[in-house]
Amino acid sequence: MNWTQAHPVATLSLRDGQGGSGQTPTTQQASLPMSERNSLSGRDQKFLFWASFLALAAAGFGFVFRVMLPDIWGKEFNITAQEVGGLAGAALWPIAITMILFSLLVDRIGYKRSMFCAFALQAVSVILTVATRDVALLWWACFFAGLGHGVVEAVINPLCASIYRDQKSKMLNILHASWPGGIVGGGCIYLLTYQSMSWRIIFLFMLLPVIAYGVMFFMCRRFPVDERVEANVPMGDMLREFGGLGAFLAITFLFYEIANQIHMASGALSAIHANLLYVSLAIGALGGAAFGYVVKAKGQILFFILCLIMVPLATAELATDGWIQTLMRPVLQADFDVHAGWAIVTSAFIMMTLRFFAGVPLKHMSPPALLLVSSLFSIAGLYLLSGATGSLIIMAFALYAVGQTFYWPTMLGFVSERFPRGGAMTLNTVSAMGLLTVGIFGFPFLGAVKDNFDAQTVKQEKPALYDSYRIADRSFFGWRYDSIKANEVLADPSLSAGEKNDLSGKIDTSARKTLKVAAVLPLTMAIAFGLILLWFRSQGGYQVVHLERDETAGGASEGG
Repeated sequence: MNWTQAHPVATLSLRDGQGGSGQTPTTQQASLPMSERNSLSGRDQKFLFWASFLALAAAGFGFVFRVMLPDIWGKEFNITAQEVGGLAGAALWPIAITMILFSLLVDRIGYKRSMFCAFALQAVSVILTVATRDVALLWWACFFAGLGHGVVEAVINPLCASIYRDQKSKMLNILHASWPGGIVGGGCIYLLTYQSMSWRIIFLFMLLPVIAYGVMFFMCRRFPVDERVEANVPMGDMLREFGGLGAFLAITFLFYEIANQIHMASGALSAIHANLLYVSLAIGALGGAAFGYVVKAKGQILFFILCLIMVPLATAELATDGWIQTLMRPVLQADFDVHAGWAIVTSAFIMMTLRFFAGVPLKHMSPPALLLVSSLFSIAGLYLLSGATGSLIIMAFALYAVGQTFYWPTMLGFVSERFPRGGAMTLNTVSAMGLLTVGIFGFPFLGAVKDNFDAQTVKQEKPALYDSYRIADRSFFGWRYDSIKANEVLADPSLSAGEKNDLSGKIDTSARKTLKVAAVLPLTMAIAFGLILLWFRSQGGYQVVHLERDETAGGASEGG
């Protein structure tokens, strides 16, 4: 047998001796005949799936609008590339807060109420974005968008895994085709209207999928019961899968970002800000140890490793998308005379299409093997994009798009198949770690790398201007670098028109080296997934773990 293929499932019976579950069957469930509460109708399944699809597509709309606007925001609000990256990050790291919170709540308050919270948060974020004339208010708009996105993910991932228990990786890939689908839809709207319409008006189009999924979830009456709940696995067991190691990562990253945001907003916590990473690690270690002691478990080692891998994975998928149109704009306009945003739309279209057919590669290889292959494609694509010209750019974008296609949903399928006892907690936390760290690390990291390349180019070409405009001693996770506002340099009256064009071209060329640095991220992933595959091979091959249904728990709930 091919060692990359999934072996027959391992079934865990949890009907006896496991105590109560995190959610007991409701009175409405108990009154239903067993045949009715063990499953949803095909119509119910499809309706819930497509409502979930639209909810994530709405988040894709907001993401691509923010991706298209860094240069406009930089000029309108007079902020640096790293600060623009911080705005994009503010729409991502808060996702972790509501994902983790609602992982604990969704089984109790229900899918429908949870999605109404997402609807309200996303609608408010659109209104604030359109209304703002201040960068601080724009930050809050991005923050609310992140919170709403987190609720969406916290609901739709376990919802999909509960509906399609025998096809988790495949159906999660199809569900997450909605993310690039939203990017394609929103991207086309922006690119076809930006020359004749204000960016604020364009942003209002995000309300279309938001309203659509809000109406669809309002119409839903029956929802599946989570696999963990149906198997009568106690919430304590779910938390033990997460364990002290998972709590260590979550507390570390959350404390770092919240403390950093407080410092940026008010100047408070300056005493610890210089060593914030080390302080966060210490607090995370204490919190993780305390959590592990309470639940009496360190957590699953493989789950901990997958959470760590989400740091480069999220940066390689989301942060590079966030910066790539800015970095590739000059060469695409010069070689093809097209807006660089079409590159993002094209790669998203490839991703969307391939995710609908994720079942094909998953028939021949396991999720970690598919993730390894994807990493290799990403390495090649990003490296080529850093220096490609002419027709080679098309091939590089295709490699880049194929590489990132299966990352996120296949990782979710991997976790869902291996840790069903963890329920919504493990499934959502691994995603939350990626979205949290791409806001903390990914966007600002690539922004800092670009700032540094910009500064070094100006230093080499125009030392006098470098001394006048540089922002010295910037720091990012202990890395010290110089930054510069390239727009201000290029607007300097001492430069002639020819000098401005020459310097602008050299800045654009050097900035593309950022993508070569980004290629290191999928390289680390390829090594990690290769080692994981070797470990599974030593254990007899990859296996899907299923929980055996407890017939006393029911299979569908009324009203969500």
